[in-house]
Amino acid sequence: MGSTEEGPEISGGVDGVAVVEALSGVVEEVTALPENRGPLRRMSFDLAQRVKLLAPLFDELRDDAGSIRPDELRGLESLRVALVEAKEILRLVNAGSRLYQVLRSSKFEISFQMATESIEKAINEICLDNLNIPLEVKEQIELLHSHLHRAKETVELPDLQLHRDLSWALNENYSDISVIKRISEKLQLKNKNDIIKESVALNEMVISSDGEPDVSLDDMSLLLKKINDCVLSENLASASMDRKTSFSKHRSPVIPDDFRCPMSLELMKDPVIISSGLTYERSYIQKWLENGHKTCPKTQQPLSHTILTPNFILKSLIVQWCDANGIELNKKHSKPENNSDCNQAGIKALMSKLANGSQEEQRAAAGELRLLAKRNADNRICIAEAGAIPLLIQLLSSPDPRTQEHAVTALLNLSINDDNKHIIVKEKAIPKIVEVLQSETMEARENAAATLFSLSVVDSNKILIGEAGAIPLLISLLCEGSPRGKKDAATAIFNLCIYNGNKLIAVKAGIVDHLITMLVDPTLGMIDETLAILAILSNNQDGKTAIASSHPIPLLVKLMKSGSSRVRESAAALMYSLCSGVEQNLKVAKEVGAEEALKELLETGTERAKRKAGSLLALMHQGAEPSEIAYTCVEQNAA
Repeated sequence: MGSTEEGPEISGGVDGVAVVEALSGVVEEVTALPENRGPLRRMSFDLAQRVKLLAPLFDELRDDAGSIRPDELRGLESLRVALVEAKEILRLVNAGSRLYQVLRSSKFEISFQMATESIEKAINEICLDNLNIPLEVKEQIELLHSHLHRAKETVELPDLQLHRDLSWALNENYSDISVIKRISEKLQLKNKNDIIKESVALNEMVISSDGEPDVSLDDMSLLLKKINDCVLSENLASASMDRKTSFSKHRSPVIPDDFRCPMSLELMKDPVIISSGLTYERSYIQKWLENGHKTCPKTQQPLSHTILTPNFILKSLIVQWCDANGIELNKKHSKPENNSDCNQAGIKALMSKLANGSQEEQRAAAGELRLLAKRNADNRICIAEAGAIPLLIQLLSSPDPRTQEHAVTALLNLSINDDNKHIIVKEKAIPKIVEVLQSETMEARENAAATLFSLSVVDSNKILIGEAGAIPLLISLLCEGSPRGKKDAATAIFNLCIYNGNKLIAVKAGIVDHLITMLVDPTLGMIDETLAILAILSNNQDGKTAIASSHPIPLLVKLMKSGSSRVRESAAALMYSLCSGVEQNLKVAKEVGAEEALKELLETGTERAKRKAGSLLALMHQGAEPSEIAYTCVEQNAA
């Protein structure tokens, strides 16, 4: 179809960072394309939305791109090629002749189908289990893959009215103004600019096809002339307005079958997936289940469980389709609670599964609560009021790693609400969350660390978390975790060490040696976090002594010379803390050339970096005030 553009070279070693950046770039380019207003707008909209829904996957992969396995990288490269082809189709359709597109609609439908199939095939080559991505993203990509699989087999129904109008209008002697206006509106050729753009597109098409397009240029020129005459007529504006009003009152866009509930055949507002894999409107399937049915309404397949899982991908597509067609999705919903994911019957069923269900049912229920708690503030309040928190805390000790992971992540999402933080701590969850830091699954450990950080926002909780033994386990995660796990652990450790007692615990647990090791290796991408933790530890005498014994000053000078503005600032702040009142450290700083780096920082650093640099230079030139040192350095540089 179009150019596939050159991508990262795939040889013995694949540049994962380049592949992920290229994928993100394609999605951004598709997002930047203008909305298609021509006869292929439905197909264009659907394809563009499917491409955009891949963005969360690429965002997550950015943090861990360097460790993606070769097989998955090859799959991602195939996906990049497929997305570039999809982008080219969208670009060509946007810029192309609308008359040609409608007269050769079957040709374009094949192109769109092939693009959808290529994306589906590429995703199928990627083992999502081998990627370091959150469960929510994995499940959304799986749902998108399922939707793509169905979409590639769906045939776009032709607009029979439009094709009848075109067949009449192509007759040179036919001049029914109402038919021409209908064509003009459907092709969105309604003003002078539209006509000029269409004329240019036709001309470029003739040039690119060596003067021999597969549709008669005379036919297309005849149609364009009739439409142009119609647009220029004095009565077009009022007639078009009347017709538009009439259409809006008496006609509605055809709802795609995938957007209809199989039970009600109406547009779904809250689509949910049942265990058979089919999607239904929540209110209809809920009523079906409450009436005692234990089978799928459409297939009659027995249901293995009655958990309803929100179909976020489909709902997103429905919302976008409604926006594009001027439909108010929630128009019939007058009460706020009707828009909530947490209906009373559904939450009651989930509570029952958590308390008394089998291991599989508990896992599924905790997983749905995890997703619901992530979605919005009202859900977090509703779930807590239903009594879910104590039940989720019990599941932190589950022998099933996936259930444990769902439970701790649900608590993480619930803890965003300040009242829920209080409930979680009151229910003595902290020791059990700390235990999850030793879980079999890395995602559970990461989310346990994130939960402890969330709870540690309350000062009194910092003490409880430190006393529960979290800090040594967070240090282990800092050393062993994935890039995301390291950042979660670092954030939690930093916040906990605001409390002085936790600084001593961290130092005794050997954190300084680990931090210095991470500081030496820039490929870990943890320099900012490492410097921040070292700086806060240096405010404690034991911490300062431990840091100084690792001889970090030469490294700090190097970072002040070559690091980012933020790194330079943090390195200067740490060096100032180490050198204040410690003559030996100050001497080492002078010997390794710190003065030159500090003078440069005085001129080019951030405001805080300038203050620290001035203070350090003042220490090196005992008796001079920091402001005097700053002035002298600037004068010297100016000279």
